[in-house]
Amino acid sequence: MNVTKSELIITAGNPSQFPNNEVVEIAFAGKSNVGKSSLINTLINRKALARTSSQPGKTQTINFYNIQDVINFVDLPGYGYARVSKTSRESWGKLIENYLSNRKTLKQVVLLLDIRHAPSENDKMMYDWISHYHQNVIIVATKQDKINRSQLQKHINIIKNALNLREQDKIVPFSATTKNGKDKIWELIDALVNVEI
Repeated sequence: MNVTKSELIITAGNPSQFPNNEVVEIAFAGKSNVGKSSLINTLINRKALARTSSQPGKTQTINFYNIQDVINFVDLPGYGYARVSKTSRESWGKLIENYLSNRKTLKQVVLLLDIRHAPSENDKMMYDWISHYHQNVIIVATKQDKINRSQLQKHINIIKNALNLREQDKIVPFSATTKNGKDKIWELIDALVNVEI
């Protein structure tokens, strides 16, 4: 998709604020600082529509972005950051759970993992949770530029084995720095949305 129009629709702190429309949604999940905002910005050719932060746990709301009036990208709060209070973590958990299990327009969840590290317990929980509700999961393995090309397959295999990925799940190595993986991710999204723009 050639993106020429993208905008933040709403920053939702509770389900009553979720947009009331029929637009297909693609949600992005991952632990704090894994690169969700950087991925979204890369996909839509914008530098800072999705706010990036060096401070983990910054995104505490669900952010909805409209892309070309045909698709919404949904940035979920990062999980697994210890410094955030237990109360905050529980309220985000409920917010994310409500969205992932009840949202009719949600077509696909993209789970981001740092390619340099084996998936954490939180990553495994999130993958299991998503795969319970969805037929397939797209895994984007971020920060690919930080490892040697010769190590790539090894790291992909670590992720596949740790999560026990199913045949229908996809894994795409990605780098916000080099833009590697961007076209492949769009290919998967375009196939889901089934629109030509």
